[in-house]
Amino acid sequence: MEDRYHAYMDKSLTMGPLGSGPLNGLAFAMKDVFAVQGHRNAAGNPDWLNTHEAATATAKAVELLLQGGAKLCGATHTDELMYSLNGENYHYGTPINPNAPGRIPGGSSSGSAAAVAAGEADFAIGTDTGGSVRIPSSYCGIYGFRPTHGAVDTEGLIPLAPSFDTVGWMAREAEDLLAVGKVLIGGDSDSPVKRFKRILHAEDIWSLAEPDCSEALQGSVANIAQYVGPVERLVLQEAGYSEWMNTFRVLQGLEIWRSHGEWIESCKPNFGPGIAERFAWTKTLDGSGQEAVLEEARERIHGNMQQLLGDGSLLVMPTAPGPAPLLNLPSEQLEQTRMRTLQLCCIAGLAGLPQVTLPICRVNGLPVGLSIIAGRGCDIPLLELVYELSERQAAGESSRA
Repeated sequence: MEDRYHAYMDKSLTMGPLGSGPLNGLAFAMKDVFAVQGHRNAAGNPDWLNTHEAATATAKAVELLLQGGAKLCGATHTDELMYSLNGENYHYGTPINPNAPGRIPGGSSSGSAAAVAAGEADFAIGTDTGGSVRIPSSYCGIYGFRPTHGAVDTEGLIPLAPSFDTVGWMAREAEDLLAVGKVLIGGDSDSPVKRFKRILHAEDIWSLAEPDCSEALQGSVANIAQYVGPVERLVLQEAGYSEWMNTFRVLQGLEIWRSHGEWIESCKPNFGPGIAERFAWTKTLDGSGQEAVLEEARERIHGNMQQLLGDGSLLVMPTAPGPAPLLNLPSEQLEQTRMRTLQLCCIAGLAGLPQVTLPICRVNGLPVGLSIIAGRGCDIPLLELVYELSERQAAGESSRA
């Protein structure tokens, strides 16, 4: 079976539908961190593959998709143990970015994004802890969704940092993105908001994006506002987002070492450049002196964001600082980009909020995504809004034809 974009770890891992529903006729790819009965996950690292047995049961999210009428068409590549935003895997190679050849696909759900962007799957599931669905979706020019933390069952998922881990998904069509959400979350979910009423444009968040990226995305904000409501400009965090990012990455790092430290110490796996240093850093963290303070900071951020968005407001922002970086950049340069990117991604991560990225436009021919963050539990209304916006855009393009 051909894998032109090197998206798949195991393209022979296929399963037919287990039922009939809104996903009838759709094929999906699965990041190689979801359990499938009889399948051994690699999680992006050969030593993980060689030290773990085949799964005895299938992950809940995969079962739901199969029961909803979809068929599984393979397991896709990921960064090592999901701990990167780049998609360059030292052991298994890098999936090709179909919409930006010569540039990284983004990670850690790199193969899932590449498979969808290439048309090799109608949609794909991945995981998003620190941006691992949102960033590859932006870089590859597709829709991507990170749900409210806890909205989708993570049973059967290899963890990274459980209090941040989410099951996310990607699609080329907004209609499919919504259909997957209704299967994984439930179409009749009890959302606190049925209709959104206001757009928030945080100037400090937009300043984190490259100028040409910010300029290219600005017009889309006005288009969304025509459908939702007025735009209110504000400054969300006067001191910037370095402190938020640090809160996120240290809490995440503490959880990562708790999840995988014992295996790393006993197995001594061979990690690639960048990943090895990152895991080594998590080992040095001492939660006894700072974890409680950081947890308090997270709760404060969560409360402030929910107060800001809980009335039906939407925060609209760039998904990433800019288009996908070039392949094979020095590790130091990629790490600088990762730090800037995490400042954007940590907002929804710390607050546990749903965020969708839309393939709105291109900068110098390269995809850039526009994100919308909604209040907690507003997942389905947010996905419905994205679908309605795509229908309006299609109608407008049809009328101009």
